[in-house]
Amino acid sequence: MRKKKVTYCCLLLWASFFTTVTAQNTNTPMMGWSSWNTFRVHINEKLIQETADAMVTRGLKDAGYKYVNIDDGYFGGRDSNGYLFTNKKKFPSGMKALADYIHSKGLKAGIYSDAGSNTCGSIYDADTLGVGVGLWQHDDIDCKTFFQDWGYDFIKIDWCGGEATGQSEQQRYTDIYKAINRTGRTDVRYNICRWQFPGTWATRLAGSWRIHTDINPRFKTIDQIIEKNLYLSPYVSLGHYNDMDILEVGRGLSEDEEKTHFGIWAIMSSPLMIGCDLRTIPEKTLSIITNQEVIALNQDSLGMQAEVIERGKDYLILSKTIQKREGKLRAVALYNRSNVIKKIRVDFDKLYLSGKVQVRDLWNHQETGTFTEYYETLVPAHGTALIKLEGSKRHDRICYEAEYAFMQEYLPDNKQMAHFAYKAGASGDYIMKKLGNSPFNWAEFRKVYVSKGGEYQLKITYFSGDKRDIQIAVNESEYKQSGLCSGAWDQAAITTVKVKLHKGYNTIRLYNSNGWAPDIDKMEISKSR
Repeated sequence: MRKKKVTYCCLLLWASFFTTVTAQNTNTPMMGWSSWNTFRVHINEKLIQETADAMVTRGLKDAGYKYVNIDDGYFGGRDSNGYLFTNKKKFPSGMKALADYIHSKGLKAGIYSDAGSNTCGSIYDADTLGVGVGLWQHDDIDCKTFFQDWGYDFIKIDWCGGEATGQSEQQRYTDIYKAINRTGRTDVRYNICRWQFPGTWATRLAGSWRIHTDINPRFKTIDQIIEKNLYLSPYVSLGHYNDMDILEVGRGLSEDEEKTHFGIWAIMSSPLMIGCDLRTIPEKTLSIITNQEVIALNQDSLGMQAEVIERGKDYLILSKTIQKREGKLRAVALYNRSNVIKKIRVDFDKLYLSGKVQVRDLWNHQETGTFTEYYETLVPAHGTALIKLEGSKRHDRICYEAEYAFMQEYLPDNKQMAHFAYKAGASGDYIMKKLGNSPFNWAEFRKVYVSKGGEYQLKITYFSGDKRDIQIAVNESEYKQSGLCSGAWDQAAITTVKVKLHKGYNTIRLYNSNGWAPDIDKMEISKSR
């Protein structure tokens, strides 16, 4: 092991938690309604106006829902100067008047376009008016139209015509981002709709980005999207979120399935965009999506996404810190993926809590009692129990699973760069593979917290069937472990490094610029004796 100095730049009361969402941080996930799921391109002015009315009269505005998003289907074409105009049969008053109407209700207005020339509706819904109306070669005049002339506050950008531009997704979406900025509007929310996690570049540009193909009102699809988002929390920060897609509540799911759908979207800090017809939304659905205690998890000022605490064959336990980093409050989802009722138990030490722990049932607005060591409850098939825990004490986190490192070059389809992958026998069932072999293919554990500074033991569990090196940058210092070999790719080993950590937050980067690093299972931290 060698060590050297380097120049290294590292990147309340219970009642107060449930205050009205409208008073909370504007950088929290979006809440509102979108036209696409139910109506696709079959939208019109009257529908949008009645939806805005329903947002107010059904109590959704007061619950925190603010955006009325008009998706594909409003286009009329372009004039001789290249400016967009609206389908006058469907929107006789025009898009500015419609935005003004939405704003008059105290709401915000959202609009849609495509990164290419043609919209998704022109391809999948045979809408000929969606041809030639995308942003491609019209970035500046369209952004001026949307945000200066019409006054819209949000835009979703699809990729149906994007491939035909010949540009990379990163370049194309960056150009659009710059065009939005050139309008002078600093309050526009920007959604990248690429149907999978687009890459870490998107986390610096967009307020949200889709991570999966289009949702539908089937529980299997809901579960697939949850699975897709389980290990994407490193890419979330306040104002920038993984978009799990529009909510399919009110469209045929059971009550327990709707609670799972809404509850897990909430705790994972996804935008909460309703997709059903608000004029006829069932009362039971309305009561689920206006639950202020659940909404508060989504709108928490930390902007964190829940992570996997435990996964079994047919259940998941997800959790995140709320209100205060390193505080004593945790939100927990106990998700039953099976087709039968199931008892699920969460151990408090996995949440870094100890002593007496108060537990509150968020669906039923009830204190369930004070517990020590663990809490367990029966969860219905396809259902999710949502609880809030307040511990007497919180201890420092010891274990950091590799799948939750920020992987700079991560892309779901690129298995030649660092990515997470299932491995039987691994600590959390997943490991990080293909780290290194490039100066850019690194991974970081950010905000590694210790309550006392000093010398620590850093233990890295790894798999490697041949000799490999790994470099470890800890704040201002760098360490190197050479010739690591566990004996076989299905056999784990541990390497230990003594490192100095600051009191508070630290950044730990793993990399190997000149060759492949071992596959990483987890990193553990303990105070040196």
